[in-house]
Amino acid sequence: MSALDTAAQVRAGQRCALDVVEESLAAIESRNADLNAVLLVTADAARAAAASIDRRVAAGEPVGPLAGVPLVVKDNTCTRGLPTTCGSRILNGWRPPYDATVVRRLADAGAVIVGKANMDEFAMGSSTENSAFGPTRHPIDPDRVPGGSSGGSAVAVATGMVPVALGSDTGGSIRQPASFCGVVGVKPTYGRVSRLGLVAYASSLDQIGPMATNVADAAAVLEAIAGHDPGDSTSIPEPCPPIGAHLGDGVDGVRVGVVAELMGDGIDPAVAARVLAAAEVLAAAGADVVEVAIPALRSALSAYYIIAPAEASSNLSRFDGVRFGLRVPASTTPEMYERTRSEGFGAEVKRRIMLGTYALSAGYYDAYYATAQKVRTLVLDGFAAAYRDAHVLLSPVAPTTAFRLGENTEDPLTMYLNDVCTIPTNLAGHPAMSVPFGHAEGLPVGVQVLAPALAEIDMFRTAAVLEAGGAE
Repeated sequence: MSALDTAAQVRAGQRCALDVVEESLAAIESRNADLNAVLLVTADAARAAAASIDRRVAAGEPVGPLAGVPLVVKDNTCTRGLPTTCGSRILNGWRPPYDATVVRRLADAGAVIVGKANMDEFAMGSSTENSAFGPTRHPIDPDRVPGGSSGGSAVAVATGMVPVALGSDTGGSIRQPASFCGVVGVKPTYGRVSRLGLVAYASSLDQIGPMATNVADAAAVLEAIAGHDPGDSTSIPEPCPPIGAHLGDGVDGVRVGVVAELMGDGIDPAVAARVLAAAEVLAAAGADVVEVAIPALRSALSAYYIIAPAEASSNLSRFDGVRFGLRVPASTTPEMYERTRSEGFGAEVKRRIMLGTYALSAGYYDAYYATAQKVRTLVLDGFAAAYRDAHVLLSPVAPTTAFRLGENTEDPLTMYLNDVCTIPTNLAGHPAMSVPFGHAEGLPVGVQVLAPALAEIDMFRTAAVLEAGGAE
């Protein structure tokens, strides 16, 4: 049952929120030991929240558009008094003193958090193999990865543990696992959703978004968490539009651009074929499908892997054994810093911190970081030109379907190439989403719908058409 249907039944008194939550907890108990999608189950708090909703329904009080809907949030999202690990040993024992804005807004909408989802450490990864608490496994083939870094959230939705979840997307970390696992994943416009309470990886790129079993549920969650937040200086002042009200608008007259640079070398032909099939579905529904070229996208991956590690080097400097989590004792303060960070961070996090520190160092800043920012401007200009010819764009989400556990762990470059189709949107700050669109060799494939900044309505109405026509 969809999240919206569940909420409607809870509001009408046809189902008890407590029963819904118990079903979700039972599903987690049944599946999670094999898949490792959920790091922390908040059973007692979830039951208490559900019982409160049931009491309010019985009293005729309003309970919100997501009343009784269970969900998990990625474990880089602050939850007051509950462990928030970011998939890292260095935050062992840390319990935030406040809730993230998105957590408060979900509670206001009536949703019930039942757990915290596994993730690549500090959101650095494309497979959820980098978690200090073990990898998450693919919901169809447990010998494969679910994608990352929001792999736990994707698997929890794909297996029915919860109907919706939250992830975060810095370079594709919502969309890529959504594609691998066959669920909907949305990266909103940068600033559409508050980042207050999201533990930062790369502050100019990070964005929280929903993952769901269908497009309508994803729209409902986005509407619940979006909107201006005075506590986030990058938050967009204007309110989120009623996205769900436009899902049935169709694509008649919409101009759709297939991005040529994301359809060539390195893209599995079976994945590219699904994108072309999606374009045919949109054309049959009345869209005008054209090919667009954005040459700057060829340099986007390189620019990202300078900008994101540079920001991570700065953001993660706060985890030093003094204020948060793990502290490894030593005879001097500098030695304590070194031992804490060496033992607390995993290999991939240390790799990116070192890359970022190097890119920001004296003598190399202009050659690397400043140049990468110029490339970012070229990406923005390229998208602006493309959107003069198209309302939305279409591309693969990832070059392949889900790969095998351990297949790319010793080859960082190959792992980074998994983000080649998703990174450009983060550099631009635009919205994009993964929509399940069939399978290749028995594994799910997502098609990516991209749109200009603040054009989530056009993106979602296109996604709704793809969802309706996405059979094999």
